[in-house]
Amino acid sequence: MLLRFSKMHGLGNDFMVVDLVTQHFAFRPELVRQLSDRQFGIGFDQLLIVETPSNPDVDFRYRIFNADGSEVEQCGNGARCFARFVHDARLTAKNPIKVETNSGIIELNIENDGDVVVNMGKARFTPSDLPFDVPTQLDQYTMDVPFNDGNYQALVGAVSMGNPHCVMLVDDIHSDIVNQVGPKIESHELFPKRVNAGFMQIKNRHEMDLRVYERGAGWTLACGTGACAAMVIAHKWGLVDDEVQVNLPGGSLTICWDGEGDVIMKGPAERVFEGRIQV
Repeated sequence: MLLRFSKMHGLGNDFMVVDLVTQHFAFRPELVRQLSDRQFGIGFDQLLIVETPSNPDVDFRYRIFNADGSEVEQCGNGARCFARFVHDARLTAKNPIKVETNSGIIELNIENDGDVVVNMGKARFTPSDLPFDVPTQLDQYTMDVPFNDGNYQALVGAVSMGNPHCVMLVDDIHSDIVNQVGPKIESHELFPKRVNAGFMQIKNRHEMDLRVYERGAGWTLACGTGACAAMVIAHKWGLVDDEVQVNLPGGSLTICWDGEGDVIMKGPAERVFEGRIQV
């Protein structure tokens, strides 16, 4: 069959978006891997699927598959693209819209300037929510990470934004240590379902730089949930105020959190092209 899709990106974090409300298809992991290949397929960091919800109180179900074919719980940049997609495809005229994900319900609102505001819900710090195999919940953890011929002692924070994040404060997000440690943290044995590894460099109380080695995707130009995770960890450590500009390689997001309520993310979502592919 010919499957219609859209190619979209949020700050360079790129997606194949498929409407399975008006089309009917089931993706296999091997097909996701084939389509994600940037030389022989469409090329993307994640596949986003729009489905009818199982919950009558929400508008859509939102599913996310990494480039390696694994299904994950949440994707913040993808959520913004999801909102733009369902409006552009005229699947809904509602604004805001409520969306069901594998980690809970989120609310998406398209602003007059075209940016999308996402209520990401509450940050969860309980280790079992990630999961993170440590005996006690702490604000900071020390992890031994393989590095060169020995171990590197990393001081990290851990939080779930609907998906697991491990965040580390560094002096330079482009350092050799970050480049080497990122993949090691992502697959660290303390995270049995793997983890998104974030590296933040604080510029002032309202701005930080961030790189993220994403679970199942590697280094990406942007990670929305990673920006939320870095901001709440920095806030918890007393390094930033309630609104922070998070600069990623692909651009900037605004993250708001007062230390107790829901985490709010604002940023752009862009459509690149529409296509059809034989599947």
